[in-house]
Amino acid sequence: MREIVLGDVTITRVVEYFGPVEMPPDAFFPESPEGAWNAPWLAPDFLDPRSGECVSAIQTWLLRSEGRTILVDTGVGNHKERPYSPVWSHLNTDFLGNLARAGVRPEDVDLVINTHLHVDHVGWNTYLDGRSWVPTFPNATYLMPRADFEFWNPANGHRPNLGRGNQNVFEDSVAPVHEAGLAVLWEDGYRIDANLRLDLAPGHTPGSSVVTLESGGDRALFVGDLLHTALQFVEPDTNSCFCEDPAQARATRRRLLGWAADAKALVLPAHLGGHGGAEVVREGDRFAIAEWAPFARI
Repeated sequence: MREIVLGDVTITRVVEYFGPVEMPPDAFFPESPEGAWNAPWLAPDFLDPRSGECVSAIQTWLLRSEGRTILVDTGVGNHKERPYSPVWSHLNTDFLGNLARAGVRPEDVDLVINTHLHVDHVGWNTYLDGRSWVPTFPNATYLMPRADFEFWNPANGHRPNLGRGNQNVFEDSVAPVHEAGLAVLWEDGYRIDANLRLDLAPGHTPGSSVVTLESGGDRALFVGDLLHTALQFVEPDTNSCFCEDPAQARATRRRLLGWAADAKALVLPAHLGGHGGAEVVREGDRFAIAEWAPFARI
C-alpha cells in the first residue's frame, strides 16, 4: 500500500530512489552513540549489512487536500550536474512515471512544498528542456522558506556546513522557478488550508520547515530532514553531518518529536526506507517507536 487516508487528506508515497548512499554511519551520523548502529532492527531498511553504508529513500509525499494536489519535496531530479554529490549526479529515474502511476501529471500539481533547499529536496522543481531548466509543474505555486532561499543563493556568499554539496542546485532547481514567478517565499509560517500548515523548524538549515496535518482526529508531521534515519527516533540528539546549526537541530528534533508523541501524530521524514515513518512514544528523555507507518515497505 502506497496510499493512506488521514482525516480528509489522502497521502501517497512516490519513490524516486531507494538504496545505499555511499556513506557509512560514522561519516553520515558522526554523533551516533557508540554501538548504536549494531542494533539489528536497522538492517536492511536503514543500513546495508553488506556494504555497511546507510540506506535512504528519496521520496515525495503526494497530498490531496481540499481538492488540491500537493507535493512535499521533489527529490533529486534527472540529468543534473552535481560534482560534489556524485551519488545524485546525472540521475535518470522514472520519477514522473511513478507520479503518473499515482494519477498525477505535472500540470495537475497545484502546490509544491520544498521543506528546505538541499540538493535532494528540490531536484524535480525543474527539468531540462533543450538546454534550459524550466519548471516541471507549470501550474503550481512553489512554497520555499525565505531563510533558505537567501542562505543558498550564491550571490549572498554564505559558507554552509554542507560545503560545495549544494553546488548548482540554486541555479538549476530554485532560481528558474523564482524567475518564472511561481515561487512564494514565506517567512514565519504559512497556512495551506484547513488541514495543513507550514512551520519553521530550523537547525538542519536556517529555513528548514515541517508540514503539520491535523484533520478530524488524525495527526501527521512531514518533517523533511529533521530525521534522516530511524535511529534518530530513539537517539534524538544524533545529528547528520549536514546540519548547519547542530544545537538548534537537536532542540528542534526533540521539540517536534515531543509534540508528535503527545498528539499521537504519524512522523513522516523525507528519507526513511522501510515503512516510511512511525508513531513515537516518550521513553524517559528519549523516544521509542510505537508503530511503523501503514505504508508497504520498500
